[in-house]
Amino acid sequence: MTGSDATPSFRLAYVPGVMPDKWVRIWNERQPDVPLILTQVPAAAAAERLLGGDADAGLVRTPVDRDVFSAIPLYTEQTVVVVPKDHLVTAVDEVAPEDLADDIVLHPLDDVLDWESLPGRPALERPATTADAIELVAAGIGVLAVPLSLARLHHRKDLTHRPLKAAPESSVALAWPEAAKTDRIEDFIGIVRGRTVNSTRGRQQSPARGESANADRGGARRKTEQGKSGAGKSAGAKRTGKSGRGAPRNDRRGKPRRRS
Repeated sequence: MTGSDATPSFRLAYVPGVMPDKWVRIWNERQPDVPLILTQVPAAAAAERLLGGDADAGLVRTPVDRDVFSAIPLYTEQTVVVVPKDHLVTAVDEVAPEDLADDIVLHPLDDVLDWESLPGRPALERPATTADAIELVAAGIGVLAVPLSLARLHHRKDLTHRPLKAAPESSVALAWPEAAKTDRIEDFIGIVRGRTVNSTRGRQQSPARGESANADRGGARRKTEQGKSGAGKSAGAKRTGKSGRGAPRNDRRGKPRRRS
């Protein structure tokens, strides 16, 4: 680990479609004194922002240049095709590329899917962004293949989506510059990997406010209760030794009466 804790916050970049809310909530619970600053960046600009020092780490789309970045794969998304609600393919649960043979399939410049051959017919021009392509789909000009998270991000009431078979998929990873790993990055790695706060594989976290004092009081209380219990058992043993079964009896009631 080469970094230090000099930075008063943890800066996390994330690309459109990624939902870091759960991880942010856990971070805030475990690191209440270290603000997590979120910044959304275009997928194509994520690497430049990380190398430029604009963020400590990023939730990015793969592939990642492993010569300059360390990365932990997190999950792979399903690819769907976004169509108007009255499109013919809405009659099926899953769409094959050949089902789009007669459709214009839009290919925005910020597309995150690595196509070898785009299905359907190409548009005359490529839309600048996925958001622009969604507007064209709503206008009935074509259809659009995207990761499921982007279809949900750009949801419209007049559009729907279906899973697209035999299509490239997009994966998401946590990445950071190879030479800039810090303790806070290690902490966040533990969170995205589901480690508990006391996991030996992650850094030992400081207890939340009030937990340490409560733990000390609880430990002292248990010791006191154990001491009382032990003392009670000892006293009980002594009493049994004096009056328990098998002890000698000194009273005269046990002697036979003398005949007169």
